[in-house]
Amino acid sequence: MTSKKIKKVVIVGGGTAGWMTAASLAKLIGKNLDITLIESDEIGTIGVGEATIPTMMTLHQLLKINEQEFMAEVHATFKLGISFENWKDVNHDYIHSFGFTGQDCWAAGFQHFWLKGKERGISQEFGDYCVELQAAKANKFAVLPNNGLNYAYHIDAGRYAKFLRRLAERHSTKRVEGKITVVNQHDNGDIKSVVLGSGKIVEGDLFIDCSGFAGLLIEKTLNTEFEDWSQWLPCDSAVAVQTQSVSEPIPYTRAIAREAGWQWRIPLQSRVGNGLVFCSQYLSDEEAMQTLLDNVEGKLLTEPRVIKFRTGQRKQHWNRNCIALGLAGGFVEPLESTSIHLIQRGIIRLMQMFPFDGVVEPDVQEFNTQMKDEFYFIRDFIVMHYHLTNRTDTDFWRHCKTMAIPESLQHRLDLFKKTGRIFQQSGDVFAENSWSQVMLGQGLMPEHYHPIVDMMSDDELERFLKNISTSVQQSVSKLPSHQQFLSHYCSAKPI
Repeated sequence: MTSKKIKKVVIVGGGTAGWMTAASLAKLIGKNLDITLIESDEIGTIGVGEATIPTMMTLHQLLKINEQEFMAEVHATFKLGISFENWKDVNHDYIHSFGFTGQDCWAAGFQHFWLKGKERGISQEFGDYCVELQAAKANKFAVLPNNGLNYAYHIDAGRYAKFLRRLAERHSTKRVEGKITVVNQHDNGDIKSVVLGSGKIVEGDLFIDCSGFAGLLIEKTLNTEFEDWSQWLPCDSAVAVQTQSVSEPIPYTRAIAREAGWQWRIPLQSRVGNGLVFCSQYLSDEEAMQTLLDNVEGKLLTEPRVIKFRTGQRKQHWNRNCIALGLAGGFVEPLESTSIHLIQRGIIRLMQMFPFDGVVEPDVQEFNTQMKDEFYFIRDFIVMHYHLTNRTDTDFWRHCKTMAIPESLQHRLDLFKKTGRIFQQSGDVFAENSWSQVMLGQGLMPEHYHPIVDMMSDDELERFLKNISTSVQQSVSKLPSHQQFLSHYCSAKPI
């Protein structure tokens, strides 16, 4: 570890991860820092992480980003959740929405009241008690006071990176164009400088690796080990393409399960982002491309391109004087739109532990522990979608249904099945409501509910449930359509 004071920060790679990092460091803690970002116009970014979760607002609030301005710039739409189609079974769908379902009590979540109601034949669908879910189904939206609706965004990732770049440069971040050809290290193994193709040398005290799957510093220079999760997340490829919009954008992402993976459909104001995540063991690149093209709408705006990836994470996200953020640090599939969230969490942790006086081991250990735990929680949540299925119609789905899963996930599933109980763990981005929506949506039905519910008579329970569903319906009925609100609130700036 170096005791050298940190004055020069070098960010390797642009894209969402690089410019999000640069903008955050420069604006929030960068008064006494010299921040340089190196990127090459020749190296394309992945640029398909276009759906987000509500935690993105935390960073935007810290950066004092105006929502309407940001959304108009990046051609954003609103996202109230994700529609999972064909996951539990072919032709079955459900929505994992943001926000809350029903009303909890101090001892038991709402699912326990709903379960008893279901036994008594007085419950409606679980999603009927959630405003966000019903608004998504009705294609309605509005920004309401007091966080009346929980939401995230669909964004153009390329435009978002440019938006953040302007913010970073306004706060003195320097951008250097070029490809890195050599990485120089100190005698103790710390990174000293990088050399560009032009011969220019960029020295730094702290290096942030945002070079994507290449892992230029964290892997190729520091040889940091990678923990592979392909035994639980077998998909290793994606093909992506952009299309013209043929209809008004809906306020949710679609995740449509296919024979050997799943297809995303992300509606922006100006276009639609499409892709197919698949397992190359069961589907060739050519077959995947054809499957995607057979299932998109509208004229193609880009050529389809195949992206190869591996799921897992670094055993050290912070190694020596290098911190990996974004794809360089790990990847857990885009199924629940967690990639940008993990970048953001890494940035906030880094700012909380920023080594102004030099890198010290306890900070490194704590950073790594927190990042790894958060990755594990998200991994388990994603694996659950594949494993909890009735599908046995293809080799891929038979594999997912019968595969061994992490013990931590098995415990959660067993607990819910036997008792209906869910506990959100510290560091888990997914709250109890998310776990219950997906477990129920995928067909896992608890065998028991909490006996506290029996304190209510059947009549009281019926009134309780009815009042919630009526309130949800009334709230949704007052909302404008998603398109109406977009046009009024944040109409996209011309391309």
